[in-house]
Formats: sequence, structure tokens, C-alpha cells
Amino acid sequence: MSYPNGKLSEEKVFKDPVHRYIHVRDKLIWDLIGTPEFQRLRRIRQLGTTYLTFHGAEHSRFNHSLGVYEIIRRIIDDVFYERPQWDQNERLLSLCAALLHDLGHGPFSHAFEKVFHLDHEEFTRAIILGNTGINKVLLQMGADFPKKVAEVIAKTYENKLVVSLISSQIDADRMDYLQRDAYFTGVSYGHFDMERILRVMRPREDQVVIKKSGMHAVEDYIMSRYQMYWQVYFHPVSRSAEVILTKILHRAKHLYKDGYLFKTEPKHFYSLYNDQITVEDYLKLDESIILYYFQAWMEEEDTVLSDLCHRFVDRNLFQYVEFNPHLQMQQWLELIQLFKKAGIDPDYYLVLDSSSDLPYDFYRPGEEEERLPIHLQMPNGELRELSRESEIVEAISGKRRTDHKLYFPQDIIEDFSSKRKVKEQILEILKKPY
Repeated sequence: MSYPNGKLSEEKVFKDPVHRYIHVRDKLIWDLIGTPEFQRLRRIRQLGTTYLTFHGAEHSRFNHSLGVYEIIRRIIDDVFYERPQWDQNERLLSLCAALLHDLGHGPFSHAFEKVFHLDHEEFTRAIILGNTGINKVLLQMGADFPKKVAEVIAKTYENKLVVSLISSQIDADRMDYLQRDAYFTGVSYGHFDMERILRVMRPREDQVVIKKSGMHAVEDYIMSRYQMYWQVYFHPVSRSAEVILTKILHRAKHLYKDGYLFKTEPKHFYSLYNDQITVEDYLKLDESIILYYFQAWMEEEDTVLSDLCHRFVDRNLFQYVEFNPHLQMQQWLELIQLFKKAGIDPDYYLVLDSSSDLPYDFYRPGEEEERLPIHLQMPNGELRELSRESEIVEAISGKRRTDHKLYFPQDIIEDFSSKRKVKEQILEILKKPY
């Protein structure tokens, strides 16, 4: 088949519940989608353990990556086309970075990263630059093209406008996952008028800006993000599942280091346990592999590993209470001692989990995780930072909200028939408000 000018002889489309259709016209994009590394994203859920809370949340990083690509394609081909501030030579680079931005996510994403001290963005760049199918496809555009794609994802690329399309406080990544996650979880919080936002986006030298007339659509977008974090992403039941998932991985690693003889050896984890993980090893990991081990480990002799795996697979999750570590440190120390007295290992069965979010921030130069603000383009061409014009956004700007929960196995505590006094003491502490 012939592909003149890098275009497919016939446009390919994916049916999509969020964007209706995802259009692929470039051979480069079509070839990237067909690589094993990109197809692996079908086996990584977008929302990790959230499917145990919202049963529809079975969508994948594959779905989301295509969605981010489609939003960028629409911005470049429909909104920015022939505008003098936009360099059309950056089109394919932007599309590739959008498509590949989540390539390095591991199974259950952030929980997996925390246990093994990994960074999905580092693996994304390693896959793009390594001996992979992705790299071979990108090299068709030139020897330095994979490096450019990696730089956009690392936010170090010289054209900051390209970077801001994929990574900023109003980028294609967020616009897709808010709508997609709302759709698949069945909630209404994540909906906003993306069509309006796209229409009022304008390219400037180093970032995307929004016409002043589109301010209210942006306010709605920011509030949607705020609600999604607290109603979906930080849902306490999903966090309970993530706590158990994390403890399973910690326990298996501890047993391996201790010389424990597994009935089902964690062969896929050896390089992780020995801090020798390669890109090739990493790409073999997906959620089907992890769940295979969890089901197998339900039969292990180690009672902690077996119990935790049963809990995750059968969705027998930990209960939780509000718990402020700054005000309840004494109760926390008492609970640890009581758990030990009862024969429950607090390292695995008493877990304090905190979630924190900053819905919007203005520019704080020099600070860690610098956030470039959203700018409005006024009718006279002047740029104004969003919170200076919007009272709604000003009210939440720079304000970080943090939530603490204490997780524990209610069923085990209730079963303390021979240790009634310890049981009563534990329940008494857990009932105390802070």
C-alpha cells in the first residue's frame, strides 16, 4: 500500500464514547498505535483500583491516550491552523507526544510506582528512546525525532507552546481524563464545555491562552476537576483497595528478601526486587499479570500475603475512619501497641493514608512543581492571569486540601472473641472524633 506525503490512503477512525470519533490520517500515528508497547496500554486501567468502587471504571490508558491525541489533533488542525503564532512543522511532534505521553505507566499506575520507587515518565522516555517498536517508528521522521518527543513529555522541549498543549493547568490530558473518567464512573462532576474551550484557545509564543470571552467555560472546567478529585479520584473505598494492593506488593517483596519459598514464584518481580528493572522487563508487566499472582498467592502459606490477596480479589476491603495524624498522634501510637497485643501486624493492617490536591495555582517562580497559570487574552491583546479576573477561581487559588483516613480490618477486630478487652479498647479509639 502507498502512503503519499505520510498520509494514509484512507482515514482510519475509532468509535469513542467521549469524542464520538477519533480520526487518524497520518501513517506515523497509525503505525505507533500498532506497536506492542502502545497496545500494552489496553491492559492498564486508567483509574487503577477505582473499578472496585465505580464498577464502570474499566477503561484503559489506551482509551485515554487516543483521546488526548484527538483533542490535540483538533486544536492543531481546526483551531491553530494558519495562525501565525503556530508553527505547522510542530504538528506531528505534538500528535506523537500526545499519543505517547502515558506510555510508561505500570500496572495499577501510581500505587505500583510508590512501592517500587519508579517514575512512569522516566519509563515513557526510556521506551521512546530505547530499542523498541515505538522508537523504530519514530525514527522514520529523523534521527533526532524520538529525542524531541521525549523532551516534550519531559517538559524540556524548546517550544513551550507545544509542551503546554500536553502539560499545563489546562491541557489536552486533563480535558480528556476528566470527561472520560466521568463517563465511565457514571458521575456528572467531570463534564464541562470542552467545545467552547477549544474555540477560544489561542496560541502565544510560549503557551496556550484563552480569550476573555471563554472565562466562564474555564471556571467550569476547574470546578469539574476539583469535584472529580474529591468525589472520584480520592474516594475512600478506592483508596482502601489501593492500600491493600500496596501492602500485598510490600509483603511479597519482604518475603522474597527473607528467602521465603513461594508456591507461585514471583518471577515477573525478580528484577524489581533486585533493583535491576529493564525496559524489556517493565513492558512485560500489566494488570493481568499482577492479578494472576494475586489469585495464586491466595493459596500461599504466609497468612498475611494470603489474606491480603483474598481481600483484594474478593473485594473484602478495609474499613476507614477520619483520622488527623497531627491531632491524634497519641491514639495512633496506642493503636499500634493494641494491634501488636492482639497479634495483628500493624505494618499491614493499620494504615494511615493521606490525599492532597491543589485545584489551581498561580505562578510561584522558583518553587517546587512550578505551575504556569492560565492566562486570559483580553480584547486589547493584554494577558491577565485567570484568578485576577475570576472571583470563583480566586477563591480556590493556591489552596491545598488534604484528607486523612485510617484503614483497618473491621472483620478481624470484631472477631476478637478471646481478646474482648483489647477489642473494646481498639474500637473505643476508632470511634473518637478528632
